[in-house]
Amino acid sequence: MSEGGVPTEAKSAHARAGMLSLSIKERHALYAAYMPFVRHGGLFIPTARPYEMGDQVYMLLTLMDDPTRIPVSGRVVWITPAGAQGNRQQGVGVQFDNNENGQLARSKIEGVLGNAIKSPRSTHTM
Repeated sequence: MSEGGVPTEAKSAHARAGMLSLSIKERHALYAAYMPFVRHGGLFIPTARPYEMGDQVYMLLTLMDDPTRIPVSGRVVWITPAGAQGNRQQGVGVQFDNNENGQLARSKIEGVLGNAIKSPRSTHTM
């Protein structure tokens, strides 16, 4: 999974916006990043960029070999800080907004993962 992009200017101290470009090419990486337990779905994004709970995030998401980039917006609902217990990767969990693109991203992710979503294997968040 790769990250890139340029953060936009803060609207307030607790409502920073950021733009992330994510490309997930492998099914196991998608499984590790997807958060099906979050309402409307979401993704864990490895990043050292500082975020706070509730920050708005904008993503351009590319899945597997599909060249289509899905523009998805969401909010930070999970933060794994540097040096987290259990050597967990630093990053943020972003809950997809309940809109057409959020639903499209969730649908595509769940289509790729299929029954693997129910697997007991550990992920970046749980």
